[in-house]
Amino acid sequence: MKLVCATVLIAAVWVAGCESFSDAAAGVRERIAGRDSARVQTFAAEPRETYEAVRSSAQQMGYRFIRGGAAQGEFEGLSGVASGDRTGTARQLAMKVKLEPSAEGGTQLTVRITEILEADSSNRAGMATETPLRDTPQYDVFLRRVKQALEVPTAAK
Repeated sequence: MKLVCATVLIAAVWVAGCESFSDAAAGVRERIAGRDSARVQTFAAEPRETYEAVRSSAQQMGYRFIRGGAAQGEFEGLSGVASGDRTGTARQLAMKVKLEPSAEGGTQLTVRITEILEADSSNRAGMATETPLRDTPQYDVFLRRVKQALEVPTAAK
């Protein structure tokens, strides 16, 4: 009886350990991929004002609001779906922005843009891959637009 209990206990610990190891590995992969592709910039403006600049800049670039808010310190948006390089494929961009108060004052933005590709919508509808974009002018254009939006005098807004 003790042998059976010990075996069950060891098996339960082993299964739990495997699952937590798998979860930890997935978390590490996400953090590594996110670090490589994220752009960080600090603006000398309050978080709410910076959030409004983020939202309007993303909208000007063709992203539509999905979720987030100034109180949450997050903005998520999706571009429109475009046809891919081959017939039957589709492409879309996703933007995630995190807004945090900066230690020096102002607001720190962390921007991540990913590309969502659906390889063959006729055979595998809904099956897509998401890849972080590292070297894309989207980051520079977006951050420049946010800066310009924050530089506009308050009366003109």
